[in-house]
Amino acid sequence: MPLAPGTHLGPYEISTPLGAGGMGEVYRARDTRLERTVAIKILPAQFSTDLVRKQRFEREAKTISSLNHPHICVLYDVGSQDGVDYLVMECVEGETLAKRLEKGPLPLEQVLKFGTQIADALDKAHRSGVIHRDLKPGNIMLTATGAKLLDFGLAKPAAPLTGVASLTAAVTQSSPMTEQGAIVGTFQYMSPEQIEAKELDGRSDIFSLGAVLYEMLTGQRAFPGKSKLSVASAILEKEPAPISTIKPMAPPALDHAIRRCLAKEPERRWQSAADLAGELQWVAESGWHAADVPTRALATRQGVAWVAATVLLIATGIFAAAYFRMASKPELRTVWSYILPAENTSFYFIGGRAGPVVISPDGTRLAFTAISTDGKQLLWVRPLNSASLQPLAGTEGAAFPFWSPDSRMLGFFAQGALKKIDAGGGPVQTLAGAPLGRGGSWAPDGTIIFAPSVAGGIYRVSANGGQPTAVTRLEDERQERSHRWPYFLPDGRHFLFLSRLGTWESKRNSVFAASLDSAKRQQVLNVDSSAIYAPPGFLLFVLKDGTLMAQPFDAGRLEKRGEAFPIVERVLENQQVDLGVVSASANGTLVYQPVKEAGTRLLWFDRSGKQTDSLSARALFAAPALSPDGRRVAVEILDPSSRTTDIWIYDVARGQASRFTFGPGDSTQPIWSPDGKQIAFCCERNGYLNLCVKPASGTREQQVLSSSAADETPTSWSRDGRYIAYSRLAVPGTTRSDVWILPLFGDRKPFPFLQSVMEENDGSFSPDGKWMAYMSYESGRNEVYITSFPTGGSKWQVSTNGGREPRWRADGKELFYFTSDNVLTATEVRATASGLELGGGRPLFAVYPGRGQRGAFSVSPDGHQFLVNTIADEKLPPLMLVTNWAAELKK
Repeated sequence: MPLAPGTHLGPYEISTPLGAGGMGEVYRARDTRLERTVAIKILPAQFSTDLVRKQRFEREAKTISSLNHPHICVLYDVGSQDGVDYLVMECVEGETLAKRLEKGPLPLEQVLKFGTQIADALDKAHRSGVIHRDLKPGNIMLTATGAKLLDFGLAKPAAPLTGVASLTAAVTQSSPMTEQGAIVGTFQYMSPEQIEAKELDGRSDIFSLGAVLYEMLTGQRAFPGKSKLSVASAILEKEPAPISTIKPMAPPALDHAIRRCLAKEPERRWQSAADLAGELQWVAESGWHAADVPTRALATRQGVAWVAATVLLIATGIFAAAYFRMASKPELRTVWSYILPAENTSFYFIGGRAGPVVISPDGTRLAFTAISTDGKQLLWVRPLNSASLQPLAGTEGAAFPFWSPDSRMLGFFAQGALKKIDAGGGPVQTLAGAPLGRGGSWAPDGTIIFAPSVAGGIYRVSANGGQPTAVTRLEDERQERSHRWPYFLPDGRHFLFLSRLGTWESKRNSVFAASLDSAKRQQVLNVDSSAIYAPPGFLLFVLKDGTLMAQPFDAGRLEKRGEAFPIVERVLENQQVDLGVVSASANGTLVYQPVKEAGTRLLWFDRSGKQTDSLSARALFAAPALSPDGRRVAVEILDPSSRTTDIWIYDVARGQASRFTFGPGDSTQPIWSPDGKQIAFCCERNGYLNLCVKPASGTREQQVLSSSAADETPTSWSRDGRYIAYSRLAVPGTTRSDVWILPLFGDRKPFPFLQSVMEENDGSFSPDGKWMAYMSYESGRNEVYITSFPTGGSKWQVSTNGGREPRWRADGKELFYFTSDNVLTATEVRATASGLELGGGRPLFAVYPGRGQRGAFSVSPDGHQFLVNTIADEKLPPLMLVTNWAAELKK
């Protein structure tokens, strides 16, 4: 009988049903002791009536509870009450793989990602003596942090059958848990030895995973059938249809890996899940190297997707000679090549301060941002007629570069300003303030249009510098929050831009065409990401799933011509800022970043920079915040499918996560109350991010602390619990960020604490509440300062090489921050009778910080461990360069 809400099983209070099946009923419940949400599985009656089965189950449950792995659903507890046996498990938020497969096959990168995670989880279980025995899509949950395996090993049979003779009887059973000694599992994913009821080992799970991978990749069952008997017969006697006949673009290496999983004899399969995980990881890292497919590349207007080309990583000299030789011929062939970053550097194309590749208008040079192994972020230029790559001195922290129309100069954003530099190197000139630039474009008459911040419209300024003036304004009726990624059309007067909405409703962003000569604008695309114009007459944009689309477009009439069609799959979109990583030149050269698995990891480092542990698998993390006792971490995670961000809480000891916020809209930038009982964060309301608070236990709904027509980001909670410091972004006329204070007593009226024409943010209370560290742009670049609180007045400059994200040690004797070149630095702080005495900044280690505009790290109370949101262990695949990309369209 189903359990009613409010029913108690031990300390667990039933909330709502989650599902039911042959293995029992599952409910969402609340652990009243630990104030956390759990999942309760009520087991079938045969567990209670069969003493042997019950003892075996309890013994295995103890083993399974010891499996501490980020991709295995944690078993917390086992209990019995009034004849009801139950399991208490981690409550995993997401959708099952079975549910996802109802929509069709998964993209290749997700097959590799989830497959590697599942194989790694199986390896952990197998090494602990646990076999799953019922691996299927319904027992795999897809979450914001990756795949999770459910129901580990709970259907283990007591003893094998002796032969195939029982097969016919076994397939008539309706439940996967049959009589003792019968076949256990789900038939479509069983191994041959499982169907024959032979003794099982971990290789049986590998066969089942092969069947799951096959279905993930093709959208079809490996062993289809109209009855259980026909399915079982196919598993024993037939081979699945070749993957190449269903998915011609699938890498042969992956095809081989799956076929080896599905070998009939266990001895011919992968002998360990670790071997399989390693193979899948190799395929993922090999990218296009793993494929051996035809060179026919571009799709027709009927929407046939680009077939992956056989591309050669050729010497630059050979490519340059071929490229410029072909440039003089009337008919050109499409040529593909890889572009690698310089040695000891990595491309930096993801995040709020990234520098995606842009090709010069004449098609002769590339510009992009890369980060070296010592954490230094610079603009690089790569001529296409040379093997050399040139870093541009003076461009530290450069983001979102764009070319001048004559291909000689580069505009970019750094240190809160719009700047320019000669593409061959030279002095850097500051043109205008731009705290968080979101793209620029340069017209032949010397006009630059740019988006200076994450909120507001497009501005114009002379390429020689001067006072910016607005050229677009937000429309309240559309709930617009930002205009960004401007792109001049060929006439140098009209331009494209992306209108980003400040709403979580079903509306989509749009690309508009506008003019320098008029306030009018017209919508040209209803898409989520940026668009660029590519001769001979296309708008290029990237969909959520990574498909690069081409929309025929008349730039003179500002009109679409026909329907958009796909031209290549798996192109990177910087989803945090809605920017596709693709660029095109006037001479028909296209460059884009192929997708490798996106995301960052939360890694632990000691003061020497040695990685000591990993808290999580890869996800789109930002703003990790350690609780005051160091036992929990609140962090925001972006869901790429819904494009919304929520806050999750990790248990540091277990490495397990539970979802904390549930929308609607974005929830970001968590900070802890000093007693660890509450979390303040940004909550999206009416198109703006305002301050909210919620109990860390998640037992009550969030409460709005402040409401204003501006984005507000909490940065620190005073140790006495009386104040919250937050950054407030103001827009009209100028764009800047100020430090405000919200009292949590009296009339609770917020007030500005640090406010000027410059940018101030990242306010952080000292542990004794007498000082505030913060970041300011008053010197012409971001530096860290300290001032007294609450009086203000005198201030001390802490950083000298750029600084951001100040964090105090729990005893207040040390302040940590990032320099402009991403070096985590420590400065000793000592209070004196006259103020403060600061030690010199001591570099600790360089790191490649991940996504987010603030909050790349958090420090342990003792100051010896640092949790960093980083992609230091990841590298993007080589860039793909395609010359004369539109030639195939004529065919």
